[in-house]
Amino acid sequence: MDRTLWISPSLGQKRIDWDLDVDPYDPLGTPEEAMVLYNTPYWAKMTDRDKGELRRHLASWQFSQFLHGEQGAMICAARIVESVPDLDAKFYSATQTMDEARHAEIYGRFLHEKIGLVYPINDNLQSLLGDTLRDSRWDMPYLGMQVLIEGLALAAFGLIRDTTNKPLPKQILAYVMQDEARHVAFGRMALRDYYKQLTDAELREREEFVIEGCYLMRDRLRGIEVLENFGVPRAEAEDLTGRSEFMHLFRKLLFSRIVPCVKDIGLWGKRLQQAYVDMGVFEMGDSNLDQLMAQDEELAEQLDAERFAAEEQARVMEVQQTIEAGRDAGD
Repeated sequence: MDRTLWISPSLGQKRIDWDLDVDPYDPLGTPEEAMVLYNTPYWAKMTDRDKGELRRHLASWQFSQFLHGEQGAMICAARIVESVPDLDAKFYSATQTMDEARHAEIYGRFLHEKIGLVYPINDNLQSLLGDTLRDSRWDMPYLGMQVLIEGLALAAFGLIRDTTNKPLPKQILAYVMQDEARHVAFGRMALRDYYKQLTDAELREREEFVIEGCYLMRDRLRGIEVLENFGVPRAEAEDLTGRSEFMHLFRKLLFSRIVPCVKDIGLWGKRLQQAYVDMGVFEMGDSNLDQLMAQDEELAEQLDAERFAAEEQARVMEVQQTIEAGRDAGD
């Protein structure tokens, strides 16, 4: 496979500038205050090198879960091609399978070449992927992947995209999110139409799946394994992440795409609403999901415009210099 063809075959290697340097000990520009161990006895004992290593591990854990999620999305999309009854949906899911394969390769390349460290899949993410894939009903891979896992990923991608000061991860996340915005939009449309036909009992069953998945992601996707690698006992690591103001805000923001999507597709029973009240994310149901997705598309296009305008100017300067050099040689 041509490793220059990442996000868009039409743009080839130009859309992501893999020549950009990445400091593996600060790949995302993470501020100290955003790190769970900040202002703890563990932090006080750390050298600058230790803190850099912690940044490296935290970024690796995040992008590794992105990688594993994209691999799962690829399998789910392929599963949908097989099981969905509508021919147009089969065609779209086939293109999504290719998109997810490119995304997985992008994250794999970033982890291997720029950070040099890859974490295994989180047990709870693996469990949710397994539950999503084991169900024989065609809509469950859509619900588990397009709404829950992709929704969570989009929020995490967006948070890092909008806060990092490092150009390469910003490019990667912006272009992946442009694809994912289309995927989620298609999943919403398919599920919204289908769920109008289901009985109350069938809807409640799917709502239970959503509730269980949301609690699982909120309580278990915290990067505990990173802290354990730095000598923090698991119980203490869970306590630290549970008390961290930054982690509390981060986990809340992770549901900014999921809650309005769940409401939009028609899963909004009392028990599900109460679960979102309990999580402190109920008000996100009124978010404008279409606007969020449009912003994802626009930010990627804006990055293209800025980057290619600069490259065009550089080419113009190069041509002018060549002309001037030829004129000087003729004189």
